[in-house]
Amino acid sequence: MRFLDVDGLGQVSRVGLGTWQFGSREWGYGDTYASGGARDIVRRARELGVTLFDTAEVYGTGKSERILGEALGEDRASVVVASKFFPVAPLPAVVRNRAEGSARRLQLDRIPLYQVHWPNPLVPDSVIMPGLRSLLDEGRIGAVGVSNYSLDRWRAADAALGRPVVSNQVRFSLATAGPLDDLVPFAEREGRMVIAYSPLAQGLLGGRYSVDHRPGGVRATNPLFGAENLRRVEPLLAVLREVAEAHDAKPAQVALAWLISQPQVVVIPGASSVEQLESNVAAADLVLTEGERTALTAAARAFTPASAVRTAGDTVREQADRLRSRLGI
Repeated sequence: MRFLDVDGLGQVSRVGLGTWQFGSREWGYGDTYASGGARDIVRRARELGVTLFDTAEVYGTGKSERILGEALGEDRASVVVASKFFPVAPLPAVVRNRAEGSARRLQLDRIPLYQVHWPNPLVPDSVIMPGLRSLLDEGRIGAVGVSNYSLDRWRAADAALGRPVVSNQVRFSLATAGPLDDLVPFAEREGRMVIAYSPLAQGLLGGRYSVDHRPGGVRATNPLFGAENLRRVEPLLAVLREVAEAHDAKPAQVALAWLISQPQVVVIPGASSVEQLESNVAAADLVLTEGERTALTAAARAFTPASAVRTAGDTVREQADRLRSRLGI
């Protein structure tokens, strides 16, 4: 495992564990998974050196925090547990109440990293940050982070907090490489941390899906898995598969290795099984050549997804593809 040293947090594993699916039925993870698989995954993560565990008050309406706290056991106070709150009416008393609720569910006296889940478009950070500053001063949280913030808003949060906001958790992958342009250089320059969520683009970068093999379930509603985008992403997937073959690795591992080869970036993929967790963690030991990194970055920048709005053309093409499949054409 590789680590980052982050002010207020200590050593943060470059591969963490995202626990949004703990307690959630949206992706098919029910009570059986929560009581068995989730705990096995967390315990194995600790054995493999994972120190970063990300959750939020809204994941499974609090169940994710409860499951994670129980699964960590005595380790819960010695790792970097990161939770998040939605900044609805984020006055100091409300922020304190939300933090206390998360700490109770996590069975922690102190939340190492407490993050604003989304920027509130109507409420400035000058309103949000005073409550977090009080929690910092009292030692109730170890550091403040934000999530889904632009660079300008990240800087505004810094100013409002009166000290560094140590992290920004954003959607970041080879399929969504925008943070390379501004957030990553800022984090490198200022010694901050970019936490990449959805680092495999909900499985798109695993290389399993194509126009002829589209996913079902929740993924079917994601525009990235529309027929047009599956066509557009194929050149990127071709580079990913080529690099994976050179390392006797999986495309998903290469996609994670590319992210953590960027300065000050850590990843928090989810895992539906111990085997998937082990595969994700192994990406920390995969060292890409400069040429491979350059080729992957170029392919990522060249991938321009179609509009997030599904078009009538998408529907027509998908229906035609299904008809051709049934007819064996």
